[in-house]
Amino acid sequence: MERKDFLRLSGAAGLLTMLPGASHGHPLEAHDDGPLPQPMPGGGCALIPSETAGPYPLDLSGNETYFRSDIREEQLGADHRVRLRIVGSSNCLPMQNCRVDIWHCNADGYYSGYTTNAHSGQQNHTNARFLRGIQMTDANGEVEFLTKFPGWYPGRTCHIHFQVYLNSMLQVTSQFCYPTAAKNALLTSVDPYTTWGADPLSPSQDGIFGSNYALQECSLNYNEATGEYDSFLEATIQGSGSVNTGLLALEPETGGQFKLGQNYPNPYYGSTAIPVKLTNPADIMIELFDTSGKRAATIQRPGLQAGDHAVHVDVDALDIASGNYVYQLTVTNANGVYRQCKMMTARKEF
Repeated sequence: MERKDFLRLSGAAGLLTMLPGASHGHPLEAHDDGPLPQPMPGGGCALIPSETAGPYPLDLSGNETYFRSDIREEQLGADHRVRLRIVGSSNCLPMQNCRVDIWHCNADGYYSGYTTNAHSGQQNHTNARFLRGIQMTDANGEVEFLTKFPGWYPGRTCHIHFQVYLNSMLQVTSQFCYPTAAKNALLTSVDPYTTWGADPLSPSQDGIFGSNYALQECSLNYNEATGEYDSFLEATIQGSGSVNTGLLALEPETGGQFKLGQNYPNPYYGSTAIPVKLTNPADIMIELFDTSGKRAATIQRPGLQAGDHAVHVDVDALDIASGNYVYQLTVTNANGVYRQCKMMTARKEF
């Protein structure tokens, strides 16, 4: 099945190469995140503020090539690894299988997909797709993107836009920003940001971020080991975490023909089972896609009767690498064709 199918099903329409010769002053302190970052100060279980999608959003689900974790393309600037964790407001637990879209401007203040004005006047990037991407949250409620640090442009502080979907429903449109001192240390020491210098605005002066912008301020650290700048933000949205209640229980795409469960165990070593409950007899197919949108495996089970089934996935038998995968179920029966997808984390045997 094409990548565009699971992009459509995981969200409704809505709405880093290093710079050759760049000067890296390493102004930020190196750090070690550890296996699971802690919530940012002020995060707690307070809902992430909603903000405008900005003047330059695109329907990222309209093109399957947006499903990718590396969104740098040929853009110049500092490699920037962004990690977002999505948690539910009702229990403060991670929310898996959320679709997260992000987009932002390049080092010179220009967005892909539009003709825009920034530091160097008007530029046409209507046919470009740089610095835009889609991922789905894993068992820890996290997504990760490799991008370039965003520049600033007149009237706006450095920021990144994002949207979070649960099933087909848009839950929040927001933005995140950066600590002023850390941001300006980068902008004044790394090319090509030095051309424009320090960001003249703080989030409180920006005019878009509200009084609760501390909930949208992510970390920013230089990682000596990778040569990248790392950021982390925990964003709380309405709903429940991994107990699969509340909004997560809604499955609007299935037409009442089936229920697709979360694989168990998850994350898993070696093998796992995907629960499927069929309302009517059907042929089913499960496809696994990696975070770049490439199909990694296909499992077919024709002629299944109505009732409960478990489809087993063995990473060794399928010869797939460890990592996060979107698994898409396609159900074909006398009533039509129905699809849905979720995220799993596979690990090779010890």
